[in-house]
Amino acid sequence: MEAGAGGSRALPAGDARPRGHLAALVLARGGSKGIPLKNIKLLAGVPLIGWVLRAALDAGVFHSVWVSTDHDEIEKVAKQFGAQVHRRSPEVSQDSSTSLETIREFLNHHQEVDIVGNIQATSPCLHPSDLIKVADLIQKEGFDSVFSVVRRHQFRWSEVKKGENKMTEPQNLNPAKRYRRQDWPGELYENGSFYFAKRHLIEKGYLQGGKMAYYEMRAEHSVDIDIDIDWPIAEQRVLSFGYFGKEPLKEVKLLVSSIDGCLTNGRIYVTEDQKEMISYDYRDIVGIDLLKKRGIQVRLISERACSKTLSAMQLGCVAKVNATNKLQVLEDWRKDIGLSWKEVAYLGNEESDVECLKNAGMSGVPADACAVAQKAAGYICKSNGGCGAIREFAEHIFLLLEKVNSARKQMGEESSVEEETGGSENSRIGNKELMKKK
Repeated sequence: MEAGAGGSRALPAGDARPRGHLAALVLARGGSKGIPLKNIKLLAGVPLIGWVLRAALDAGVFHSVWVSTDHDEIEKVAKQFGAQVHRRSPEVSQDSSTSLETIREFLNHHQEVDIVGNIQATSPCLHPSDLIKVADLIQKEGFDSVFSVVRRHQFRWSEVKKGENKMTEPQNLNPAKRYRRQDWPGELYENGSFYFAKRHLIEKGYLQGGKMAYYEMRAEHSVDIDIDIDWPIAEQRVLSFGYFGKEPLKEVKLLVSSIDGCLTNGRIYVTEDQKEMISYDYRDIVGIDLLKKRGIQVRLISERACSKTLSAMQLGCVAKVNATNKLQVLEDWRKDIGLSWKEVAYLGNEESDVECLKNAGMSGVPADACAVAQKAAGYICKSNGGCGAIREFAEHIFLLLEKVNSARKQMGEESSVEEETGGSENSRIGNKELMKKK
């Protein structure tokens, strides 16, 4: 999993924002009833919570990034991504516990925190740019609370409960003169992606109050996962609109895969005459062929002496066996072809693959890879090694290639619009002064 640096991150040199301690806080209870351990379930190859942690850490505006949890596995994943962990008490880990109660407990244990940015783990399309703008509203423009909204074009009608003797009534339209979508600005709805608030508000029992503002997110970034049926849709949205890290994605031109544990399941069968035999999945052979048809070179690597086995498989791939230093082999191949690291993808499963996984622009591991390899990878397959992992990783590469092409197209369109209009503001911000309680 590609993670940011440590959970306590110094702000950039020369940053003029006030020194009030701004903490990002992700609430991730282990007892989700809808989807068991939803917060660390893999979404597009990354634990769900990893998407928002990556965005928070890369935003560079938080003095600390925290996950509040009661579960060991969630704690482990949070730390892998570079967040600090607050172990919440059983009192605020119940089904009936509210976010506000949990945040207040966190503040009681962390007196250094002045402002909390409560980020929902179930919003995987969140981008650092949104968090940076919200931090400015709080720290530079003096707002006490800021929350996220999305614009929707939906007509509302009053509810008629069973047994009531009345008709439904329109709430935000005139049926005799229905708006066209392009003639109606729509309405703003909370999307639950984040709630920022200063300590004094939270201690009084508010997440929204004081000098208050909303931050309007782009509709394509507004994804909230509550039920299992959302998952396939969310995966497609994340692959199209998610945040994949600071470095822009590049088109992959080389995939290198470990043979043992990736192309095969790692098992070696020995016959009576001492000949080695291995098994592989035909789906992986199809995956290799598909990659080649897309112009992506595929090469294989192994620490074992298995040249005869590879020859028998007739894969038509360049391979290096007896590799004592996989990273050096990968570096030599990269330079020979004339590629940057961002154009290299790597699939590995063992400790000997970790440095290759860290350096490659796109990295993946089978579902049964060792823990250190999983920590270093950007994508964790659902398939085990030797059971379709290469084919699955190939599909992931193809989806990200579509994202690269889409980004190029979008940049071209935005450049054309800016030339015609002289630039435009992408977000709308609203605020309202609320009367304080005496």
